[in-house]
Amino acid sequence: MTAESGAEAGRGSDHSGRQVRFVAPGRVEVTRMPVETPDDDEVRVETTLSAISPGTELLVYRDQVPDDMPIDETIDSLNGAATYPLSYGYATVGTVTAAGGGVDDEWIGRRVFAFHPHASHFCVPPEALVRVPPGVADEDAVLLAMVETAVSLVMDGDPNIGERVAVFGQGVVGLLTTALLARFPLSRLVTFDHCESRRERSRALGADASRPPDDAGEAFETGDGRADLAYEVSGNPAALDAAIATTGDDGRVVVGSWYGSKRTTLDLGGRFHRSHIRLQSSQVSRVDTDHAGRWDKERRLDLVVDLLSELGPSELVTHRLPVEDAPRAYRLLDQTPEEALQVLLEY
Repeated sequence: MTAESGAEAGRGSDHSGRQVRFVAPGRVEVTRMPVETPDDDEVRVETTLSAISPGTELLVYRDQVPDDMPIDETIDSLNGAATYPLSYGYATVGTVTAAGGGVDDEWIGRRVFAFHPHASHFCVPPEALVRVPPGVADEDAVLLAMVETAVSLVMDGDPNIGERVAVFGQGVVGLLTTALLARFPLSRLVTFDHCESRRERSRALGADASRPPDDAGEAFETGDGRADLAYEVSGNPAALDAAIATTGDDGRVVVGSWYGSKRTTLDLGGRFHRSHIRLQSSQVSRVDTDHAGRWDKERRLDLVVDLLSELGPSELVTHRLPVEDAPRAYRLLDQTPEEALQVLLEY
């Protein structure tokens, strides 16, 4: 792709783009960049909204990503080392404003979602885009990646009728996971989070109870007082120990958090040894082998798109800020989690 001249500028372009860059620990800048002309096999997207992922993006912001690993090998735009300066992010909605010579012009004018870092304009092959249905608002579509993660977590946990389920962490992904689990005929769904405002949201989304993490003992009133299935999606390594302690014998613990370079200490010297509790990592970039014979990422993504209108994930948005205010957006998420849940950047 090349920087375009004024004569080549697509509809809505201001000839100068903006991108968010992580330049040092705790420091984000919004930089100018040329608006590029798509190659023959590409389209150009002009961004409307992008969503900050509080979990993974705060790891980058806080310099808590291992230096020796790519951020995400499954997404071309993110397949680079986690070293400053870097662009990061994977939830963007916009409109296709230009198409290369080898791409059908019917793409122009379409609203699309892209797994792409925060930027006002970018060029990608059409197959990297997800078409946004006419009835889905941009505010919901931009949270597609978070809904997909929640769907993946629920599939990996495979909740069964009558089970007792615990969810540790009620950030955006945790709340969406709770909303999906509330649709199952469980006997009890209990969630845990430090923030009262998030616990209130959790109960509104269908949790039978929501408590502070230090109140996890005897969380269930039936059986042995423990869960059949627990999810750890708080991003806090200490919560994994609590999730294991809350899970009953032969139960499952699904670990959806990415801790980055943060270390965890687990108490596995007591009842865990004989408990036959199964720990399972869960990450959205691939479909678990238990489902891979019938499910692929395309089928799962089709389900996610259908769920966007039903779940209304935009109800979890607490702040909308101009992209120029990106430094403030990250400070809000980093320093005031009780106020900032989901922040969107506007372009």
